[in-house]
Amino acid sequence: MSVNVPLDELPQALERFGPNPYIVTVGSDGRPRATSVTVQWHKQLLMLGAGRRTTENVLANEQVALLWPAPAPGEHALIVDGWAAVFDSPETNEVVFVQPGKAVLHVSKG
Repeated sequence: MSVNVPLDELPQALERFGPNPYIVTVGSDGRPRATSVTVQWHKQLLMLGAGRRTTENVLANEQVALLWPAPAPGEHALIVDGWAAVFDSPETNEVVFVQPGKAVLHVSKG
């Protein structure tokens, strides 16, 4: 069962779930990859440091998902779908910015 999270309420949801989701990317070969990351808000975007394979995947396919697992069995997980871009700057080195497009709280019925 999924419950939509309005994007203007996403900062409060992140306070509850914390700064360490998994990012799911897909490379040019079509294979998905999930990696643990640390995110923080930067204006209206989520900013995260990323390794070589994650940045390669984002450059190949800008669509990503961020997943915060449920804190305990039977509770909701948080899933944020969005678009990502890689930036390189002297202050941040390589970082990925994610523009959230949709957010849901999801709990398994099983």
